[in-house]
Amino acid sequence: MPGLGLSLGFTLTYLAVIVVLPLAALVLKALQLGPAELWTLVTGERALASYRVTLTMAAAATLFCGLYGLLLAWILVRYEFPGRRLVDALVDLPFALPTAVAGLALTTLFAKNGWFGSVLEPLGLKVAYAPAGIAVAMAFTSVPFVVRTVQPVLEELDAEAEEAARMLGAGDLAIFGRVILPMVLPAWIAGCALAFARSLGEFGAIVFIAGNLPFETEVTSLLTFIRLEEFDYAGAASLACVMLLAAFVMLTATSWLQSRWLRFTGNP
Repeated sequence: MPGLGLSLGFTLTYLAVIVVLPLAALVLKALQLGPAELWTLVTGERALASYRVTLTMAAAATLFCGLYGLLLAWILVRYEFPGRRLVDALVDLPFALPTAVAGLALTTLFAKNGWFGSVLEPLGLKVAYAPAGIAVAMAFTSVPFVVRTVQPVLEELDAEAEEAARMLGAGDLAIFGRVILPMVLPAWIAGCALAFARSLGEFGAIVFIAGNLPFETEVTSLLTFIRLEEFDYAGAASLACVMLLAAFVMLTATSWLQSRWLRFTGNP
């Protein structure tokens, strides 16, 4: 193909400079520590507590994003209603909104005297300065990944398959489970994986609403920032490598599941 060498070389060079070199520098910085010291840092009591908080809240946020994002994408594609374009535009708001602004807005809403907090806290549901606030912040910044990944697939679905299933006597639930879901599932899994990976690295929105209490509401990204403020660059790099490894494993497992599902369903 004309220009293949030039375009391929430019792409690989850009990838190496923007992605590979920073990640390599991060790993090399962590490897400056000896194996024993590195293991001690990444398995310390405070670090393990931050992993637990980060993973559990990211899982909760991803569960919400998966269900709500699929529902929202379905509504935007299958229904016409006043304000549909506005709702569709608002989906991308977390992408454009600075995470610090999102954190301040969520804290204002869910604080004890906020619009939502003043109703929830008397019921015993504390969100601001609690682990639930972390999940809320993660979900707010991650839900567009699910919507924007599933929405194009829903738009391209062949309506004839649904009509054929309906003519054969299938109900709405059967049509969704046997016709629509198999086609949407790979995109939905990819969206959930991106939402989970995004939640693992969320920082700006969390620090305002979480309270940042060690062993309770301290996430790994915040602990990494604290290590940087302490000029413990190797310790910060070691924690960042753990987060990087978790995201890489998640995305690799998702890619494998997608390929297995496509092979099982007979799609190319």
